[in-house]
Amino acid sequence: MIDEISDFTARISGEVIAFRRRLHSYPELSREEFATTEAIVERLLVAGLSPQVLAGGTGVVCDVSGKDANRTVALRADIDALAMSDLTDAPYQSRVPGVSHACGHDVHTAVLLGAGLVLQELAKRDLLEHRVRLIFEPAEEVMPGGALDVIAQGWLDGVDGVFGLHCDPKINVGTIGIRTGAMTAAADTVEITLTGPGGHTARPELTVDLLGVVGSVLSDLPTAVRVRVDTNEAFSLVFGSVQSGNAANVIPASAVLRGSVRTTDMTAWDTAEKALTEALAHLLEGTGAQWHVCYTRGVPPVINAPDVTEILRAAAEQIVGASGVIDTPRSMGGDTFAWLAQAVPGSFARLGTHSHGMVRHDLHASTFDIDESAIAIGVQTLVLAACTPA
Repeated sequence: MIDEISDFTARISGEVIAFRRRLHSYPELSREEFATTEAIVERLLVAGLSPQVLAGGTGVVCDVSGKDANRTVALRADIDALAMSDLTDAPYQSRVPGVSHACGHDVHTAVLLGAGLVLQELAKRDLLEHRVRLIFEPAEEVMPGGALDVIAQGWLDGVDGVFGLHCDPKINVGTIGIRTGAMTAAADTVEITLTGPGGHTARPELTVDLLGVVGSVLSDLPTAVRVRVDTNEAFSLVFGSVQSGNAANVIPASAVLRGSVRTTDMTAWDTAEKALTEALAHLLEGTGAQWHVCYTRGVPPVINAPDVTEILRAAAEQIVGASGVIDTPRSMGGDTFAWLAQAVPGSFARLGTHSHGMVRHDLHASTFDIDESAIAIGVQTLVLAACTPA
């Protein structure tokens, strides 16, 4: 079957790359992926498939029927873009101001579309042994993410396993990163509001020196929370935004700190909110500052199940060779694939997208781009994994 997969992938490669470039030029934010959804549906209909749009109006699920209707394997891609500018000089640069596919979701979508077309061709030739479900997930970049919509609407019911790929610009094209167990971190967001009476910077002793308090929170709270969760695995609290005051001689009356909590430990994830609240209360005791915490649980860690991960590893080795498959390190990033992998056995891999001569930018960089030969590798790997018997 690998020859048929390779041959048909080569036949559609140009079209799939063009599809990716179309998405890259016209990216859409989470919950706004209407044109992207329409483009996916149109191409799947042309292929003779019956795609269904999710209830929210964005995102698509489509089954490719095989001979055994009692077994279903799912393949997943995310379709939304980021709220950041595209500073590449590519001819397919984003034409939407302030929005770009700087995380590679256009690539993931194109790979899954290509996989669907190859699988449909295999089905026509009576070579597809079981049903394969294509999941084009919306709103991955927001918490808790569109994966929960997929689950709530019943699209994982009866699914035996799910596979996914994510671009990795840190590894070269022709390389696929595999890992059993925790692959990514849980990712939550926290917003801390601090208040005081405000005052004059000439007399900080008469009020609450709120920015001094902010400084203590920024420097001391991450360690205090880490101690309370008591984990030997990776754990971090990192602030990305502080907003307070607008005059040099005024002590502000309020400050808002926003950050993220990340861990690869499920127990630590479950206790992080309580630990943060208790640590903050202890830290602010005696300062006079009032505080309020808004804690939003985002996604759990992606936990790759051993059996399906070995299927994905074997498929990847057939496509890129044993030397092209590497053990990928854990990432402190989060991904909503985690929800799918909690519901059914799942495996998530890293697709190498870097090539010689390219600047090695990370994900979410304004100049992020890929070596597009990675797309065919992704297509073939997902198809072969989906076709592997249980």
